Amino acid sequence: MSLAMLRTRASLGLEAPEVQVEVHLSNGLPGLSIVGLPEAAVKESRERVRSALLNAGFEFPARRITLNLAPADLPKEGGRFDLPIALGILVASGQVPEEAVAQIECLGELALDGSIRSVTGVLPAALCCRKAGRTLVVPRGNADEAALAEQLDVLSVGHLLELVAHLLGRERITPHVCSVTPQARLPEPDLSEVRGQHQARRALEIAAAGGHNLLFAGPPGTGKTMLASRLSGILPPLGEAEALEVAAVRSVCGMPIMERWGQRPFRAPHHTASGVALVGGGSRPRPGEVSLAHHGVLFLDELAEFDRGVLEVMREPLESGRILISRASHQRRFPARFQLVAAMNPCPCGYLGDSRRNCSCTPAQIQRYQARLSGPLLDRIDLQVEVPGLPAEELTSATPGEASDAVRERVLAARARQLARGGLNAHLDTHALEAACQLEDGERQWLAGVLSRLNLSARAYHRVLRVALTLSDLIAQDGVQRPQLMEAIGYRQLDRMMGRDPARPGAEQRSA
Repeated sequence: MSLAMLRTRASLGLEAPEVQVEVHLSNGLPGLSIVGLPEAAVKESRERVRSALLNAGFEFPARRITLNLAPADLPKEGGRFDLPIALGILVASGQVPEEAVAQIECLGELALDGSIRSVTGVLPAALCCRKAGRTLVVPRGNADEAALAEQLDVLSVGHLLELVAHLLGRERITPHVCSVTPQARLPEPDLSEVRGQHQARRALEIAAAGGHNLLFAGPPGTGKTMLASRLSGILPPLGEAEALEVAAVRSVCGMPIMERWGQRPFRAPHHTASGVALVGGGSRPRPGEVSLAHHGVLFLDELAEFDRGVLEVMREPLESGRILISRASHQRRFPARFQLVAAMNPCPCGYLGDSRRNCSCTPAQIQRYQARLSGPLLDRIDLQVEVPGLPAEELTSATPGEASDAVRERVLAARARQLARGGLNAHLDTHALEAACQLEDGERQWLAGVLSRLNLSARAYHRVLRVALTLSDLIAQDGVQRPQLMEAIGYRQLDRMMGRDPARPGAEQRSA
């Protein structure tokens, strides 16, 4: 037979569209040409495939070989097409029977000696292959990753000769079973190590219970970063579907996917990170930090030190839970349902409003520093908490705070109520939120007056309701009452903190 067709998968973001590798042998001057929008790495597969076949002892046809990667308008990139191209040549030249490859998909990069190297983005391809009902052939280094897609037959191969022997029925390869057990839950920093800061600890618990975004603001050395690093220790473990989504993002980025399996990601990019590093992009769009933090925590320390333009690109994923990267010829969609936790100083020197030390910044410096955070971005942060300096006797106290395990139990109970209602409070739509709050007329009128005095936006109003609903869930109460509304409004502190009189930067001006 001079015509063969095999199936493989491309890698486009988190998608794995099917690609048909068509191989035709015809008379004419010997040569190999590849069509179907191949990029440089795919074009170079000609040399890798030729050497791999010859060094493995197979015949390389001395005929004109035409390779078509269909669909023709889908960009093909990387070395993942080497194995299906080599197998297609073997089928077209009669060295492997056509029926042996009818129900398989394969991907892998070939070395010159015929061994098969690992590639990235195998898990999304495995999930799509399972849906298509076929068997997947992968390099041995990717076998555990592919086997995460349950009810999928995965054939693990390390050399081209192994695969051909299996297809010819000489040495059968048994379907691979994942040999790497997910790691046990790694120990997280414990909340008991935090001294004082009762309001900040309370805000951390609320954020974990309702999935709310959180901002700590205060002078240096007051424990903002320490508090933020304890959030992942009070969050529930990932569900199976969530863990697969997190693993798929890591697979596309070429990162180990069994590391911290079942635990929520915690990403902490440096404040010099670019917009592309934060939300993803590039000529070949790849996931950024917001996608690597999917179903987990994105911690931005020194928030006001980030470039304002970089922070503004987060506004859309904070609302929608996804990021869409558009290029002239294509679009890529990545998941980004993360929980934002940030920390910042109130001014460049960090001591505005601190009773222990006077601020040395001028009013103009304070204004420029605080203006790096836009109103629309702050509106999307549900909890804005001041973290003041601790008195020496409280800092040196030997009495430990409440442990993370006890807090996690309350968080799990509150989340169970929310999931029974339809989802975390931070993600409820407006109609479901209003129905769950069940505000009485008196509470509505009181809240309207408070919102008017504080000049809060419509978005901030709904953020207050979400936090108040989480406070009700923490005490297993149906509906929202005034005590929860009052506490929720108390967590909108940043506007008042930034509204301090800059003419008195060293004065004690903490919010009541």
